[in-house]
Amino acid sequence: MKLGVYPGTFDPITRGHADIIARSLRVFDRIIVAVAHNPNKRPLFDVTERLEMVKLVTKDFTHVEVESFDGLLVQYVKKHGAQAIIRGLRATSDFEYEFQMALTNRKLDEQVETVFLMPSEEYSYLTSSIIKEVASLGGALADFVHPEVAERLRCRLRRQP
Repeated sequence: MKLGVYPGTFDPITRGHADIIARSLRVFDRIIVAVAHNPNKRPLFDVTERLEMVKLVTKDFTHVEVESFDGLLVQYVKKHGAQAIIRGLRATSDFEYEFQMALTNRKLDEQVETVFLMPSEEYSYLTSSIIKEVASLGGALADFVHPEVAERLRCRLRRQP
């Protein structure tokens, strides 16, 4: 059974992330969506909230598990017996960083592969940062995130100073 790990902060999970998960299931038998604690990124939502949103968005996907993780990704992947790390590439601007990370992970553990998937064109520009900015300015979110994720974003941003 081929297992892939799709790591990320998912702050919040977008329709682009969901698209990568769906595409991953064409390649892998099972996917773990691994929500990173990563306090260095200063997420808008805590890890428990992000886990809830990812579970909500992926509830209709079969063969998808959602967990949080902390520490080295390659150790997490190895611990779960996964064959690959799944990463989405939106544009050439993503490539350099993702390439560096893939090579670093390979150096840390040569058995762990990285698989790059491109999202549908309609999501190729989408980032969680852009969505948070649109939400903070009162813009429509339906094309970007699940309706409940949009509601959580609006509520959170109303409480921001």
